[in-house]
Amino acid sequence: MSFRVYISLGSNIEPERYLKSGLSDLSYHFGKLLLSSVYESEAVGFKGSNFLNMVVGVDTDLSIGELVSLFKKIEQDNGRLVGAKKFAPRTLDLDLLLYGDKVTLDPVELPRAEILTNAFVLWPMAELAPDLTHPSVNTSYQTLWDEYDKTQQRLWPIPFAWTPALADEASTLYSL
Repeated sequence: MSFRVYISLGSNIEPERYLKSGLSDLSYHFGKLLLSSVYESEAVGFKGSNFLNMVVGVDTDLSIGELVSLFKKIEQDNGRLVGAKKFAPRTLDLDLLLYGDKVTLDPVELPRAEILTNAFVLWPMAELAPDLTHPSVNTSYQTLWDEYDKTQQRLWPIPFAWTPALADEASTLYSL
């Protein structure tokens, strides 16, 4: 059985390089990627350089645990240190936001709580899946974004170009 999952990508160490690398890794594992715009934002929870963030949608039959393990491996392959502090600079951060409409705490919290609290997750989520309903609060992502207090976090879309390695395969569609 296949599920649509949404993944948050973020970086503030050579962020363009590592977002592109993360997208290439995800493309290798999942093929078709649905991409939000890329947003720049100030660091949240610590003083540091600005982050680039986006949300990616993929279809998969991997389990939640398999996805989390894969994301950790991709992060490590891209220079993320095992056991690094949560609020610290990073090369690549991949977080599973949604796994279909599953609500669970095991092996990770789904839907991920930061969808509702962080503009750098909610805005790209609303862009990518505006009519999708958050499974815990039963409200569309567009409505959640419309009602979000946008004075809480500074965030702006930036130009970003990524060319997938598989772009010439007719069976693979990429949305930029």
